[in-house]
Amino acid sequence: MTDFATLFIVPTPIGNLDDISARAIEVLNSVDWIAAEDTRHSARLLQHFSIPTRTLSLHDHNEDKRTAMLCHRLKDGESVALISDAGTPLISDPGFILVRKCREEGIPVIALPGPCAAITALSASGLPTDRFIFEGFLPVKAQAKDNLLSQLKGRTCTSVFYEAPRRIVSTVSDIARVLGNRHIVIAKEISKTFETYVSGTADDVMAYLQADAAHQKGEFVVMISPAQVDLTAIPPEAMALLERLCEHMPLKKAAAVVAEHYQLKKNALYQAGLGIKKE
Repeated sequence: MTDFATLFIVPTPIGNLDDISARAIEVLNSVDWIAAEDTRHSARLLQHFSIPTRTLSLHDHNEDKRTAMLCHRLKDGESVALISDAGTPLISDPGFILVRKCREEGIPVIALPGPCAAITALSASGLPTDRFIFEGFLPVKAQAKDNLLSQLKGRTCTSVFYEAPRRIVSTVSDIARVLGNRHIVIAKEISKTFETYVSGTADDVMAYLQADAAHQKGEFVVMISPAQVDLTAIPPEAMALLERLCEHMPLKKAAAVVAEHYQLKKNALYQAGLGIKKE
C-alpha cells in the first residue's frame, strides 16, 4: 500500500451539463486540486455546480512541467482531479504524460466512466460497432492524411476520427477522393441543442456541409464504414464450415478456426460471418 494521494481522471460533459455524473461532482468537490486543460473554460462548469476547488492548467504546452509538480503534490498527500475541456481526458486531450508518470511512481490513478464523443457518436451512427478503430484527429499534412486514408481501403472495421470545423470540408473531400463512395457518418454538436448526424456517401455529406455555412460549425466526429468483404474470395467450403461452426461457438472463435484451417484472413471471415448471422 502507498500513502500517496490519488489522481482521478474525471470526464466532463461534451454538451449537456446534465450528463455529468454525481460521482464526478463528488470527486471534483473533494480533491485538493483540479488540473484543467483550460481553467477559464472549466470555470463555467465548476461555477454551475458550485465547486470551489482550486484549479491549475495542464495542457499540451506545459504538461511536462505540471507533471513533475503534480506528482510532488500527490506524494505529499494532495489529491488531484484531471479534467479536459469536454469529454474523457487523454482521448485526444492532454494527460498521458501525467498518468504514465503516476503509474511509474506508484501513485494511485482512478478513472471515472463518463462522456466521450467518439463512443457516443459511434453508438448512434448506424455503422458496425462490434469492431472499430479510433484514430483521433487526422494528420494536418496532406500526404500524411492521404497515407492514413489509404490504409482504410482494406480495413474491415469502422474507423472513427475527430475533426475541427475549419477542416471538415477538406477532410470529407479527401475521403471522397481516396475512398470513393464509401459510406460515412458525421456527427456534430453531440448532446447539444443542434445535435446532428448526417449519413451517406462522402458526396452526400459534402452536399450537406456546403448547403449552409452553419453546417460547418461545431466539433465533428467522422465515422467511415468498413471495407466490403469480397465473398467470392472465400472458398465455398470455408463459408460452409464457418456457418456450421457458428452454430456451436461464437463467431470470433469460428472465424479464427476457419482462417487457420484454410489459411485465410480472420477479419474477412469474421465480416462474412456477420452476414450469415443476419440471414
